[in-house]
Amino acid sequence: MGSEASTRAAACLFCIGGANVDRKARLLTPFRLGTSHPVTTTQTAGGVARNIAENLGRLAQPVSLVSTVGDDRDGQWLIDVTSRYVNTSFIMRTPKANTGTYTAVLDEHGEMVLALADMAIYDTVGEEWRKQQWTRLGPISAVVLDTNFPEDVIRSVIAQCRQEDIPLCVVTVSVPKVKRLPSDLSGVTWFVTNEAEAKAFVGKDGHTGDIMKAILHAGAQNVVITRGANGVAYAAKQGETGTLAAPNVTVTDATGAGDAFAAGFLYGVLGGHTVEDACRFGMSSAALTLQTAETVHPALNEHLLQAAYERYFREGGTK
Repeated sequence: MGSEASTRAAACLFCIGGANVDRKARLLTPFRLGTSHPVTTTQTAGGVARNIAENLGRLAQPVSLVSTVGDDRDGQWLIDVTSRYVNTSFIMRTPKANTGTYTAVLDEHGEMVLALADMAIYDTVGEEWRKQQWTRLGPISAVVLDTNFPEDVIRSVIAQCRQEDIPLCVVTVSVPKVKRLPSDLSGVTWFVTNEAEAKAFVGKDGHTGDIMKAILHAGAQNVVITRGANGVAYAAKQGETGTLAAPNVTVTDATGAGDAFAAGFLYGVLGGHTVEDACRFGMSSAALTLQTAETVHPALNEHLLQAAYERYFREGGTK
């Protein structure tokens, strides 16, 4: 599939943001401060925008990744593994910094204890870079933007999508990085985030419904808040609002589940489904990923996602 994916220069869906090497160390014993622990370690491709792009590529969506990696072995490896499913011709290589790395320490149940991110490479990306890249992009049906890049780049992508009336999905990365978003979210079609990041954006604690209202008031047309085992809450400017319970699955590794959700959600909403039903696709995708040790489910395809959707949301009568 590599040659086919690499020739999709005119792909319609563009994911803009991070592409990292993910290294995970999973504890074999309970975590204790101040001592060493036996672990098993793995290395996978990561980065929110990159993960979403690979998930969408595996779901047969024409997708391109706009990102930057170092002129190093990690960067070449990332391009090689990503190009199997994604057009990588818009990934720029720079000698100014190392390829981004994300190192997660997981407890014996697969939940994150600590994560360390070396993302200095994204500080080399500026508005001029963004403008140059934009002129190279083909016809755009939608843009996915994570919050790894600097504030001026994030702000200009949102403004460009607003100006050109391009559907835009913003996916937050972390509590610190959500603060890179402008307070005015006009031009954001779908704002996909988790509870902690949503509260950090709004700047206050509170009921999920109030947090969603504040995000809609900031200009987003739709907001989706993932809440882990508590499921998903969603709201739209048009008034549609609700919550959905999460499927009951055994968690192997939580890393990448949020990105899988975003990809499944986009697969649904870009396929003409309602926000509510798109959330079901998102949760189905996340559930599949939670049950693997990989950041992106290694066997994900449309058939697998549809089967998971049927199993979790139709057979049990929750549709």
